[in-house]
Amino acid sequence: MELVDVSQVSAALFITGAIFIMLIFGLLSFGILRMFQLKYRAGTYSFIGAVVSAVAFGIILNTWFV
Repeated sequence: MELVDVSQVSAALFITGAIFIMLIFGLLSFGILRMFQLKYRAGTYSFIGAVVSAVAFGIILNTWFV
């Protein structure tokens, strides 16, 4: 097993990734919680928000960092 060199990762990329990962998985977990609470509309909106956030993350990565 070797060490991975992450010195080429910019601070902007790291912060953008961290924010979007917390946003996407936060919305997913909130959606699952709402589904268990039988609040299907709020859960569905959370899942839709997670999908929209993931698409926005992909667009931002493709536009700014590639």
